[in-house]
Amino acid sequence: MSWEPPRPRLPVLPEGLPEALPAPERRKVLITGGSSGIGAATAEEFAARGFLVAVTGRDSEALDRVARVTRGVSVPGDLREPGCPRRVVDEAAAALGGLDVVVSNAGVGWAGPFTEMTDEEMDELLDVNLRAPAHVAHAALDHLRPETGHLVFVGSIAGLLGVAGETWYSATKAGLGMLADALCAELRAEHIGLSLVIPGVVDTPYFERRKVPYQRRYPRPIAAQVVATAIADAVEQRRDMVVVPEWLGWPSRLKGAFPSLYRKLERSLDSEGKNSAGGRRHGGKRAPAVRPTRPWARNAGA
Repeated sequence: MSWEPPRPRLPVLPEGLPEALPAPERRKVLITGGSSGIGAATAEEFAARGFLVAVTGRDSEALDRVARVTRGVSVPGDLREPGCPRRVVDEAAAALGGLDVVVSNAGVGWAGPFTEMTDEEMDELLDVNLRAPAHVAHAALDHLRPETGHLVFVGSIAGLLGVAGETWYSATKAGLGMLADALCAELRAEHIGLSLVIPGVVDTPYFERRKVPYQRRYPRPIAAQVVATAIADAVEQRRDMVVVPEWLGWPSRLKGAFPSLYRKLERSLDSEGKNSAGGRRHGGKRAPAVRPTRPWARNAGA
């Protein structure tokens, strides 16, 4: 029996495409975790720049909404499932007529003491934050062409600095950073680009799904659109690494160049007392009091 490519949920229809460029000349992008937050904003940003867009994720209804807004295709799938990363990459390529850019944005968070994590929660973070991007990249390289092909990994400032109370999350994002660094060097000879985009705190449903709210005074959350613009710019400018906002790159440089000084400053922040408003400590940092109406569940899917 001959193989037939899977069918997307919302195929791109020629009459629904903007007329700025003929369809064959437009670049094609797949975005994982594309149903909301950074992924949805990135889909809209690339569509605004003339790309044909495919989005993938677990929430089929939300994906369909993003696909309608971007006039793209929706490719539902759970990247934790064996074979799913390759399936969604191949399906997106078949629907769009190829791939030029693949953005690995899907991620999952967890907050609390490391000793309170279950084995299943540890495995989920590893699967979504590191294993899935590796499989997506591996599958994407069958489609990306020299000079135009580009991979993007969306990391986290926690992967650069490490965050107490998010130990395993920090470790998985650090692993993603090392994957990006080594693979970038490997692909350079093939003229395929790779960017690691490292956001700080972003105002998205991530914390809502994680079930532990963001409680630190700083850095202040930035809009998902800011990160989406940085992702698209990184692709067009072929940049290897981008920290958003840019100033957050300085703590990582301080940690690398003067680790003792960085740790001293970190300890001085941790040793501050509670604020007058009754703040409490969360993740090793002083934070304003947050009193949920029920106990927070400790894990959440991306």
